[in-house]
Amino acid sequence: MTAIAALLSQARAQIPASEARLLLSHVLGQPTAWLEAHREEELEPAAAARFGALIERRAAGEPIAYLVGEREFYGRSFLVTPDVLIPRPETELLVELALAKVGAHPTASILDLGTGSGCLAITLALELPAAHVTAVDASPAALEVARKNARQLGAAVDFIESDWFAALPPQRFDLIVANPPYVAAGDPHLTQGDLRFEPKVALTDGADGLTSIRRIIKAAPAWLAAGGWLFLEHGWDQAAAVEECLAAAGFCALERHRDLAGIERVGGGRIPD
Repeated sequence: MTAIAALLSQARAQIPASEARLLLSHVLGQPTAWLEAHREEELEPAAAARFGALIERRAAGEPIAYLVGEREFYGRSFLVTPDVLIPRPETELLVELALAKVGAHPTASILDLGTGSGCLAITLALELPAAHVTAVDASPAALEVARKNARQLGAAVDFIESDWFAALPPQRFDLIVANPPYVAAGDPHLTQGDLRFEPKVALTDGADGLTSIRRIIKAAPAWLAAGGWLFLEHGWDQAAAVEECLAAAGFCALERHRDLAGIERVGGGRIPD
């Protein structure tokens, strides 16, 4: 058997120490602080083997979130699998904007397009418990992950398998949010880091990265109540194009919002009253 300190030391030759601690914490079902207090404790061979396998996978580039099966978003832990995008801090901007626009109307009707893990829809349902939240995704596998997250976190969300608006029953929403595939085909980021392992259909449209954004903006007015808002996450260089699409579709009070890195990350507008 091998001690925890020795295993972590060996792992640092392949991956950062913080990641090694996180993976060992996952294997043992203990918080990372526990590892420090038990550095000389020896692991059973089976646990050491599981840890070693995770180290190899991480060294090959597999995302930590997929290895441990979860990622934090807006202070809550969400299950993630390779069927869904890994929730990212910049997407929390959509939550903040949604709360700012409909927070004063607790019974608002909200639609999340392309829900993936459900992090947006579930967070909004929990932050606005009287709201009616609907979430759609074209992927049955993604919806299964989202439903599990909703059950685990106790959120009331209506999940529908749909290609954007296609399968929705006729209705109007006070707010629509979306984090659609917006990475252009050929973008080198698709072959780097975590993106190599995430579902390509959720990352790129296979074209200029604006196909889904254009579809959503064009169709959204028919699904928004008077005075309703649409907000979309987009790429670092797409703010002007998104604003142009919104204006062409009849949106007013157009807004651009920057993420914590200072990048224009979300565009939106309101349907006239």
